[in-house]
Amino acid sequence: MEKRKLSFWDIWNMSFGFLGIQMGFALQNANASRILQIFGADVHELSWFWIVAPLTGLIVQPIIGYYSDRTWTRLGRRRPYFLTGALLASMGLILMPNADMFTAFMPALWVGAGMLMIMDASFNVAMEPFRALVADILPSDQRTLGFSVQTILIGIGAVIGSWLPYVLTNWFGILNESQPGEVPTNLLLSFIIGAAVLVTSILVTVFTTKEYSPDEVAQFQTEEEEIVDKESSIFDIFTDFKKMPLTMRQLSSVQFFSWFGLFGMWVFSTPAIAHHIYGLSLDDHGTQYQVAGDWVGILFGVYNAVSAVYAFFLPAIAKKIGRKLTHAVSLVLGGLGLISIYFVPNENWLFLSMFGVGIAWASILAMPYAILAGSIPAKKMGVYMGIFNFFIVLPQIINALIGGPMVEYLYGGNPIYALVLSGVSLLIAAVLVVKVKDVDDEVVIKL
Repeated sequence: MEKRKLSFWDIWNMSFGFLGIQMGFALQNANASRILQIFGADVHELSWFWIVAPLTGLIVQPIIGYYSDRTWTRLGRRRPYFLTGALLASMGLILMPNADMFTAFMPALWVGAGMLMIMDASFNVAMEPFRALVADILPSDQRTLGFSVQTILIGIGAVIGSWLPYVLTNWFGILNESQPGEVPTNLLLSFIIGAAVLVTSILVTVFTTKEYSPDEVAQFQTEEEEIVDKESSIFDIFTDFKKMPLTMRQLSSVQFFSWFGLFGMWVFSTPAIAHHIYGLSLDDHGTQYQVAGDWVGILFGVYNAVSAVYAFFLPAIAKKIGRKLTHAVSLVLGGLGLISIYFVPNENWLFLSMFGVGIAWASILAMPYAILAGSIPAKKMGVYMGIFNFFIVLPQIINALIGGPMVEYLYGGNPIYALVLSGVSLLIAAVLVVKVKDVDDEVVIKL
């Protein structure tokens, strides 16, 4: 039995929830550091407040993957998990910028950090079952298209989320100023809107997408894949980790350096650009700092807009030159884009930097998963997608541990060098991807 081919709009609806997930994720990435600084965090402490989120993902993701492989409900196999993740992430989005409401119980900074943890972990809970859903439903020759459509929707959602605070202020007159220790109104409203869009978009996928039944999934197995221990347990995750396919092992190092770089960009972009481009003191969190923060949101929207457009061309480019070379070239452009931030003369030139970052981001969201899906047994798709998340959260944890001390002691307090290191990290990932074995890719690249 072969999986049926889906129309473009079926694939679009199947992935539509990613628009809301990424809108919320973009609001978090562009503004969480700014909000934590408003609540009293120093710049060298920012990465430490971000560490709990990937650490939670490290624990949660394989468990979610394991149980989503074995969950069959009226909602299906994967849908209960990304619906639950969306609801929890929405709660975090609403409460994080309102953390000062809870100061009677604990400091706003700690409440904000806790909501960051809930948000990031919940986004991860929602994201990975979406990845597995594409691999579950689509035949191998449609998977690159499927992950590219996800990337398009991710880009659209991220543009909306990244630009929303700026748009609310400059188009609708919503204030971006506030008293010390309070989050500006434009940010508060942006996070509430993000929560509403997140839940709505997830419901579109839940109600328009039909998953294969357990009997149908069983018919897609090869003889080797059918040899599955019927009395397996959650602890089999450790065995699966040890037995991960060669392609997955090779991709792990690519993912490590890719996400090490991305995490550094998300954590340090606002203070780095405010200090290096706008010339502001690292202790200045006044009106100009909020202007710089809103501009970072615009820049993040630009790289996500570029990724959405570039994702349309990814399937054709990958078919022409192979998925590995496509990913390698994209990572090089992203690395150069981040490094160029150090050299640009003013904030307008940062659009060019973000163009390269957007190309890399589109490829990071699509190519590794398209390469990986062909090497994973269908019955273990969820657990292996969860294990694959190790190599997304581990580099973030490491960057969270060492990023702040490096800024304080190695870079003399100047966070711009954290962005340069992020660029170098993407270049390393580009070199490593060329040696990955792509089971489904017919194009052979020889160095």
